[in-house]
Amino acid sequence: MDCLTLVLLVILIVICLTKLFLAYLGIEDIRVDASSPVELESKDENSLVLSKKLRFYNEGKQCATIMDAICRSQLPYEQYDGIEVRSKAEREGEVREDDYFEAVIIQKKGYKGGEDSLNIFAKIKLTPRKGMSLEEALSHMVDLPVDFIWQETGRTVQHYKKLRIEITADEIAKLAGVQLVKD
Repeated sequence: MDCLTLVLLVILIVICLTKLFLAYLGIEDIRVDASSPVELESKDENSLVLSKKLRFYNEGKQCATIMDAICRSQLPYEQYDGIEVRSKAEREGEVREDDYFEAVIIQKKGYKGGEDSLNIFAKIKLTPRKGMSLEEALSHMVDLPVDFIWQETGRTVQHYKKLRIEITADEIAKLAGVQLVKD
């Protein structure tokens, strides 16, 4: 066996042993509990703010990091142009005026409701358009899909995941205290 073959064989063995060791240590495994209902956070004559709590926890063997979170409305004006929708992701207890999401670590083997979990809220602000009052605009409301997107990493390469939140027109009307009009 020549020297080059021996070196390549040693490198291959080191790579295999490293992979086995890392497999034994495990990776992060972020889960999301989205079972909380949509709630009315605030309402005035010009706007309505809805909030949905998403609990993130880590079932993996290694720490995980949520590097970014984005909340994006999927209601185009072609579907309904009476409401302007603005949404954002906000960490519990970390209200920011600039809508920046600061990265946060979730410890390994967190559990639902445990201290090693993280609450992130999807905040959705509805404002009437076209000279309508809030009640009038909401009475013609349609179902509101919202994508909640987050970037996570740990031992694995950073990647994005997405959760679709569907808020029905009936839910919005009930929270706002308005009656839906059949168009």
